[in-house]
Amino acid sequence: MVWAQPAGSFPSHSFLNSLRLVEKVITLENVSLVEFLGPDNQNIRQLAAAFPGSKIISRGNEIKIQGQTQVISRINDILSALLEHYHQYGQITDKTVSQYLTSADEDQQDRILAASPDVILFGAKGGVIKAKTANQQRLVDTVLKNDLVFALGPAGTGKTYISVALAVRALKNKEVKKIIISRPVVEAGESLGFLPGDMKEKVDPYLRPIYDALEDMLPPEKFKFYLENKTIEIAPLAYMRGRTLNNAFVLLDEAQNTTPSQLKMFLTRMGPSAKVMVNGDRSQIDLPTKQKSGLIQALDILRDVNGIGFVEMTSEDVVRHRLVKQIVQAYDKFDVQMQKDQANQANRAPREYQPYRRPNGPGMAASDPGRHPDARREDDGMQELPVNHEQ
Repeated sequence: MVWAQPAGSFPSHSFLNSLRLVEKVITLENVSLVEFLGPDNQNIRQLAAAFPGSKIISRGNEIKIQGQTQVISRINDILSALLEHYHQYGQITDKTVSQYLTSADEDQQDRILAASPDVILFGAKGGVIKAKTANQQRLVDTVLKNDLVFALGPAGTGKTYISVALAVRALKNKEVKKIIISRPVVEAGESLGFLPGDMKEKVDPYLRPIYDALEDMLPPEKFKFYLENKTIEIAPLAYMRGRTLNNAFVLLDEAQNTTPSQLKMFLTRMGPSAKVMVNGDRSQIDLPTKQKSGLIQALDILRDVNGIGFVEMTSEDVVRHRLVKQIVQAYDKFDVQMQKDQANQANRAPREYQPYRRPNGPGMAASDPGRHPDARREDDGMQELPVNHEQ
């Protein structure tokens, strides 16, 4: 290994110790080697494959580990846990080794999270999930301080993704027992009745962004397990009626498409130990034209209620393609101009009322307000028709 250091500086002893290769020998006592090591030492081979920078050698009843200090410490912890499992259950399988390796990875992630408060979560593939903008970090901080938070902003600002990450973190930290995520099913130009499949198949496309976020953050088997045992529940808003949502992290996404009664129903489902987030984008309301958005009304009603957090995101927080930010800004500019034009139209003086008048002339009614415009004048030049009395 080659490393560089600035002139005149020296690496610390702890840093050098972490790089130094050391060796540790573990002696197995009162253990059946075949049952513990597996056929052809497959259990030890599996453990060694998880730490490619180290060596694990089994000879007789001894296991020799060679590698860096920190790595050897992790391997030793896993072997100790496997020995406890063996003494309790009498057997070690490849699945047992996989479970303890996964558990060790999660413990390592927890230690990193504790040392890096800006990291929200580690994704299913090991990637770091954290706030990328100042307002995203403000959203994270606000959720930690409040049990009910409204997150507002245009598309692409990470509202849904950050919210789902916070929910998964709360579940992993055992702060809640389940995650409940909901969206109103509003037909943005399409009709549910014409979509193929049963109700679940009709509704799932509306909830696809939620599934995508969760699949980024959880291993496939664990995600499937959480869905099957209802630890994670993803459902349309209508399914929330009549429930009390307790010991749960609850997220309502696309709240701009709720009606006032729907949003009030959702907010009043909140149990004593619940954490609730409401996300929405005021520029993408898909409700019928005359229908007021429940989110817009709730912002007016709840703005001054203590214990409720509000975070407003802008186009500067867009983390999608660079064009998305420019698109959002262009639409914002257009909306502002439209509002100005409508305000100018409303402030314009109304036209003075003009009563109905017909011009004077032959065969035309005089401009007499007291006379019906279709009434015939006496001097309009028309003569009475002769009456035939010879009958």
